Formats: sequence, structure tokens, C-alpha cells
Amino acid sequence: MSQLPNCPKCNSEFSYEDGDMLVCPDCAHEWNANAPATVTAEEGLIMRAQQINHDNPNSLKKRLAP
Repeated sequence: MSQLPNCPKCNSEFSYEDGDMLVCPDCAHEWNANAPATVTAEEGLIMRAQQINHDNPNSLKKRLAP
């Protein structure tokens, strides 16, 4: 029996296969384990803010200044 990944949404360890999809019985999230990972809009904003801060640490401070 192969080890299935935990649910990417709630981290439940009880995921199961349903055809080509993986399903979480705890939160009902369904995903394709073979599909490339996607980034949510919120994660994209966080990643972009971190990149701005990394490129020029003062740029974020200037934008937040009153």
C-alpha cells in the first residue's frame, strides 16, 4: 500500500484515492496529486510583498508611511 499525501488544505492524514483524484474525508477537499501546485491569490500577495521587501527593504516602508 502506497503512502498518500496529507490534505493540502487541512493537513488531514486520512486522504484517499478516487479515480485520478485524492479526497480528504475531513474537509471534502479534492485535488489531483499529479497536477502542478497552484498558488492562491492570498499566497501570491504574500509572496509578492516578500519579494518587494527583499529587493528593496525601504520600498515597503515608504508605501506604508503615513
